This record gives sequence, C-alpha cells and structure tokens, in this order.
Amino acid sequence: MPLSDADLQTIFLTLRLALTVTCILLLVSTPIAWWLTKTKTFWKVPISALVALPLVLPPTVLGFYFLLAMGPQGPIGQLTQFLGIGSLPFTFWGLVVASIFYSLPFVVQPIQNAMEAIGEEPLEAAATMGAGPIDRFFTIVLPLAKPGFITGAILGFAHTVGEFGVVLMIGGNIPGETKVVSVQIYDHVESLQYTQAHWLSAVMVAFAFFVLVVVYSFNRKNVGLRYKG
Repeated sequence: MPLSDADLQTIFLTLRLALTVTCILLLVSTPIAWWLTKTKTFWKVPISALVALPLVLPPTVLGFYFLLAMGPQGPIGQLTQFLGIGSLPFTFWGLVVASIFYSLPFVVQPIQNAMEAIGEEPLEAAATMGAGPIDRFFTIVLPLAKPGFITGAILGFAHTVGEFGVVLMIGGNIPGETKVVSVQIYDHVESLQYTQAHWLSAVMVAFAFFVLVVVYSFNRKNVGLRYKG
C-alpha cells in the first residue's frame, strides 16, 4: 500500500488520540449516564441537551468556542496556566480535551440506554438482600450495562478518528503533534496528490465499515441473547 511515512505518522497519532479520548470518555460518561438514568429533576432535560449538543452543532463552531476558552484569556486557558500546564491550543492534549466534549454523546447515550433497560427490579431485589448502592452499581448495573459500554467505546473511538472541524480549529496542522488522518487527507487534496488522498481515504472507509459491522453484529447478538432469555 503506497502510504508515505507522513501518512503512517498521522495514522498512529490518530489512533493514539482516539484511544486516549475513549478511555477518558468511559470514565467521564459513566457517572453522567447513571445520573441521567436515575434523576427526575428539572435539570435532566437541559443537561441531556447539553450532552447531545455536538450531534447538531457544526464542528467548526464547537472548535471556535474551545479555541477561545483555551486561549490565554479564556477560563480553561487561565486555569491551565495557573496550574503550570501552559496553553492547550495547537497541542495534542488540547485535541484530547476538545475531542472529549465532541464525542461525549456517542458514549453517554449508549451507556444511558443500557442502564435504563435494566429497570428497577434487579436493583430492588439486591437491596432486599442487603446490597448497598455502591455494591448494586458494581455488581448489577455495570455487568448488565456492558453492551452499552462496548457500543459506546466503539462509537466514541470511531467518531474521534473521523474528526476534522474541531481538530483543525484546536490543533491546526502540526506534524507529529496535531496532524491526524482527516487533516492529512485535506492536505493531499489541497496539493493535488489525489493518489495519496485515495489510499488514505480508502483506509478510513475500510475502518468505518469494519466498525459498523462490529457494532451491528454485537447488537444483533445481544438482541438475540435477550430474545432467547
């Protein structure tokens, strides 16, 4: 496959970014999904809308506001400078922070749906046997919601791999630091290197198709097991 060293570098950087974001998202999304599952307060609707905002918001708009927030005068920028971390825009970790928010609904919603599908009966039965809230969460909720975690992890990983607008606004085009596959394809097209763009795009198409096959196969198997149960 005629992929250049620069193409391979962007692929490895993209996979590193997606893996980092997915691991953090699983930790962040779990309490959010559980709170949205259980709460009946007024705040459930606005918080749900806030989590889902990246689904409808143009990525460049989200990236623009993150650029302002992470800048020297923004709240995130002032916090990171106070902590001695420095400025996040145009760095790998700036991409990580922006990608977490951009991919948040793709992880929270599958986990929330899986948690809601558990219902109250298993938790009430465990409570009658003396299991506390934390015990019930780790021994009942997490195992039964495993399909939602797997689906959320796959979708969060794949969505991060395909980012372009947010990456370009926050990360720019720095080889080895912020230049991911989507930006590399854009560069190939801009420089009329269509053959290189075709090969790299073909890798992305194959990856996206593989991800969807895995998700649909897993969901089909899971539905089949529940039907038999």
